[in-house]
Amino acid sequence: MKRFIFTLLPAAATAILLFSGFAQAMGGSSDEPVPPTCPKGQIYDSKTKTCMVDKGGMIGDEARTDYAYALAKAGRYQEALDMLNTLKNPATAEALNYRGYATRKLGRTDEGIGYYLKSVALDPRYPKVREYLGEAYMIKNRPDLAREQLIAIKTLCGTGCEEYRDLAAAIDGHPES
Repeated sequence: MKRFIFTLLPAAATAILLFSGFAQAMGGSSDEPVPPTCPKGQIYDSKTKTCMVDKGGMIGDEARTDYAYALAKAGRYQEALDMLNTLKNPATAEALNYRGYATRKLGRTDEGIGYYLKSVALDPRYPKVREYLGEAYMIKNRPDLAREQLIAIKTLCGTGCEEYRDLAAAIDGHPES
């Protein structure tokens, strides 16, 4: 019996880690579910809820954009940018925001800020881009500009939303993303 339990423990621990990773991948903001990531060369199909090889652009821009974000949140920044490069319309607030996020995470903060500003110009009421823009300003040692984004987020979704909490934490020296 002991041997059986010790054999199951690693499997149970793996299952918990996989589930928690999946749950984290599904994170994003509460109104933006993030799809799970797939092996390189595949894309998540939200209709079939499976990973698949994308043949002939069967997956639309919205799903590609969401998947690029999932890749970026999983630390697969270059793959996220590669996915964003396949969009028919790359000039959406979400796509520009996620492009900014991936480039910032690759260490190209100024380039990321440029994408964030384009995203804000398209949708000034998009709190996630303002959070990431504020985090980029903190990297550039511009807490004054980060606080401006925090104020904007407060007007959009209050102090209880994830974007406000995350940027406030970054400004206070406890960044999460």
